[in-house]
Amino acid sequence: MTNTEALEQVCGPVAADGVQLLEPRDVPLGGVRAMTVRRTLPQRARSFIGAWCFLDHYGPDDVSATGGMRVPPHPHTGLQTVSWLFSGEIEHRDSLGTHCLVRPGELNLMTAGHGISHSEDSTGATTVLHGVQLWTVLPERDRGTAPAFDHYVPPVTTVDGGEVRVFLGSLAGSTSPVGTFSPLVGAEVRLRPGAEVALAVDPAFEHGVLVDAGAVEVDGTPAPVHHLLYRAPGATTLTLRASGDAEVRLLLIGGLPLGEQIVMWWNFVGRDHEEVLAARTQWQAEVAGGPATRFGRVAGHPHPPLPAPVIPGQRLRPRG
Repeated sequence: MTNTEALEQVCGPVAADGVQLLEPRDVPLGGVRAMTVRRTLPQRARSFIGAWCFLDHYGPDDVSATGGMRVPPHPHTGLQTVSWLFSGEIEHRDSLGTHCLVRPGELNLMTAGHGISHSEDSTGATTVLHGVQLWTVLPERDRGTAPAFDHYVPPVTTVDGGEVRVFLGSLAGSTSPVGTFSPLVGAEVRLRPGAEVALAVDPAFEHGVLVDAGAVEVDGTPAPVHHLLYRAPGATTLTLRASGDAEVRLLLIGGLPLGEQIVMWWNFVGRDHEEVLAARTQWQAEVAGGPATRFGRVAGHPHPPLPAPVIPGQRLRPRG
């Protein structure tokens, strides 16, 4: 997924109990019938949860009305993209030659490293598109790594009153074999109405809970639907309670605080203005038909690659 937004909004501060509620904002992805996503990361008051730096939550969208997801080839640097669906199907192509489908309950993870390009399109079999896309920052020592792609179907782990699918890291006795470049956790959690589960978590991690459906409390704090609730490090358990009469579905993410500053602009993650500018310049040269020495070519896509937007006149400022 490409980042079309430059503005960031202010959200509330971290409370004394280490909780911060991050409100979503609507961001159109573009096109004649623009598909709109709800973005909860980044925000001005919170850039990261662990190494997680970007979270778009979309749907359920009737693709006959919205046109679905249509994102032609575009570049990435310095990050990993994590795709997770609740319904629908997305066709992924990248410059490594990968051509695969993203389906509900299946992880597609793409490591950009020093540079990659890819495309994402909902398929003709999709009637309702619903899911999330997240990015994680590659730490300084690993951000120049070679591009890669991983696909994984996590098993369903039963917990009291619900189930968990762990696609990254470890939770509820389940561990994903997919490698990450910093300690992370990512899982889908479902709870039956009235159920409560206390999940053992790493106290060194900060965590985020994105509510997709249902009424839920996180350690006693209500988390409204479509919001992202942040929990500071220190807790050894995270207690989730389905407080309404409907099933709850949520996404749990977390990780060690990154402890680094980055510049994130469009689809590039770097460490300063000049690095991001160089990536944009290289991408524009490749879009114009120059040698695809950094980002490569996406074969088989019917549309040309997306040109980069104009970079701001002022210097891009690091955040962290």
